[in-house]
Amino acid sequence: MGPRLPYRGGGVWLADVRVVLGSDHAGFQLKQVVAAHLRSKGFEVEDIGTFSEEPVDYPWFCATAARAVVSGNADRAVVLGGSGQGEAISANKVRGARAALCHDETTAHLARLHNDANVLSLGGRILGPDLALAIVDVFFATEFEGGRHVPRLEEIAAIETEEAAKPFPGP
Repeated sequence: MGPRLPYRGGGVWLADVRVVLGSDHAGFQLKQVVAAHLRSKGFEVEDIGTFSEEPVDYPWFCATAARAVVSGNADRAVVLGGSGQGEAISANKVRGARAALCHDETTAHLARLHNDANVLSLGGRILGPDLALAIVDVFFATEFEGGRHVPRLEEIAAIETEEAAKPFPGP
């Protein structure tokens, strides 16, 4: 049986972990490395593309990955691009997504511990494979601390609701 959520330490998980991966062309190679790594650990991985280094726009892939998490069809998502910036921005447009761009293990740890991040964003042109996999491992092994952080997440959700009710101001 594969890993389970949430992580309780010592390899104890409470439900099989379903992960959706999405990338643009710049994140494609690193996505392949991350997918193989997660599968080797027993995670259920769905790769929604892109499937080559042929140039493609990233917003659809990232929003689709985030929607899978928010809808409950996945537990977490990893989105990858050149820097990871646009990928995080795109994923965060999905109401309920909390995408975190992480460049090291500390940012991955804090993204989960304090922000209950459910989407990890990585930059294929920024990170080497070893560091990227270390970030992935920390992201998936860290539980949300809850407590004083819960009201902050509620404030973020309230902002999302407030902004969604406003008409788009246009460019």
